[in-house]
Amino acid sequence: MLAAAPAIYTFLDGMNKHVFTEGELGVILSQNRATWKIPDYFNKSRLISFLAEAGKLSTAEIVSEHYRSATRYIWGTASPFAIALSLRSSAYLSHGTAVFLHGLTNQIPKVLYINKEQSTKPRPTSALTPEALARAFSGQQRRSVYTFKYENWTIVLLSGKNTGRLEVGPIAADTGEPIDVTRLERTLIDITVRPAYAGGIYQVLEAYKAAKDRLSVNTLMATLKKLDYVYPYHQAIGFYMERAGYEESRTERLLKLGTSLDFYLAHGIKDREYDSKWRLFYPKGF
Repeated sequence: MLAAAPAIYTFLDGMNKHVFTEGELGVILSQNRATWKIPDYFNKSRLISFLAEAGKLSTAEIVSEHYRSATRYIWGTASPFAIALSLRSSAYLSHGTAVFLHGLTNQIPKVLYINKEQSTKPRPTSALTPEALARAFSGQQRRSVYTFKYENWTIVLLSGKNTGRLEVGPIAADTGEPIDVTRLERTLIDITVRPAYAGGIYQVLEAYKAAKDRLSVNTLMATLKKLDYVYPYHQAIGFYMERAGYEESRTERLLKLGTSLDFYLAHGIKDREYDSKWRLFYPKGF
């Protein structure tokens, strides 16, 4: 193993990945056993122990009070974002975490949101009515209780709408790993739909302000169309953009999508005001 160590270290150093499960390390061992001339009796558990003692492999424990905890193996250093993403295959960072990664807030997140999309479900066929909207937004926003802890971070697993990973792409973490995150326009749509996952409506407004010079209305509208929401979230998006100081020529495009129903900026608004232009209820004093 001491003879093979330099080749193993070079291989792991060359990977664009720093976080591994035990199974993934086992696959790496199987695929390279002959090249590294490692005998069959040397299994993945022995490899992990060897790399921890002689290399730079460390352990990350992701724990939960209600769900199965997980152990991850870190080669060198890894960002908490990559560690969080390792909990679910094909997951991506979203909502308030994406707001931070896009530089739309200076607040360092204590909660990491990762989204694992649901299977495709049929779109509701019943007509949307004022009564149905009022019922849907009368209570508080549903929040995921599927949570884990890693060091000082809370990881929240979301089961989002199936979008085929629409407007999701990799960015480089500080430690060099690629991490998948919703792109800017998709992020702003997501936090409009679920403001509680971004710290609330005031934080959502601040994100819109910070994105003003970077947001593409074309991309935003194309993304919103593909997301195909039943509820008229474009009214809330246009309202945020107007409050954030966007030019009328940009907000007018959202207005042209129509305002046939009264809508709500958030769930569970008790003391509220009404914007007649966007036909939108919002908390008093906002």
